[in-house]
Amino acid sequence: MVIQELKPSKRVEGRWLAVLEDGSILRMGEGEVVEFALYAGKELSDEEAEGLQAAARRSGLKSKAIDLLMRKPQSRKELGRRMREWEASEEEIESICDRMEELGYLNEAEYARRIVRHYAAKGFGERKIRDELYRRGIPKELWEEAMEQIEDNSEVIDAFLEKKLRGSHDPKEIKKASDALARRGFSWSEISDALRRYGMEVWD
Repeated sequence: MVIQELKPSKRVEGRWLAVLEDGSILRMGEGEVVEFALYAGKELSDEEAEGLQAAARRSGLKSKAIDLLMRKPQSRKELGRRMREWEASEEEIESICDRMEELGYLNEAEYARRIVRHYAAKGFGERKIRDELYRRGIPKELWEEAMEQIEDNSEVIDAFLEKKLRGSHDPKEIKKASDALARRGFSWSEISDALRRYGMEVWD
């Protein structure tokens, strides 16, 4: 297999294109160009061609992983799920996830903190936030540190009740508001405390 042409990509910085004699194009990073000592006109043995194709594939997967992580943070589990959609092998997934962590693109502790901040700011309770951490595949050992960011929820719950009830003490409306808070992940103790502050008599 002969490399007919070797040129840098015009679209992606650091990407190189190797045009092979059969017309196929391999996309790779500068590291593969150096590692395989590539140049236009070089003839590759079957073993070299196979190794280059495998390296080019890994390089492509790494580039896609970096692009994804720069657009939207992911957990290791989420990234692995996406890579399976790209037909990556389990070995490739483990290797690339490890590399993404080394480079700082994959940071589950920071991702957990971002999730907690986001849902707390939207007025959700601890149970709902833990559900989100679980759903996104963030390791449980990272949850507690991330959850420490949550301050007292009383102001959030009080504001929710004021907005929903507008001074009403109708039991039906109170129940609807309480159920809504429960769905948002607040505990009954948090809800009952808020109802007392609102002026309702509550029995635990």
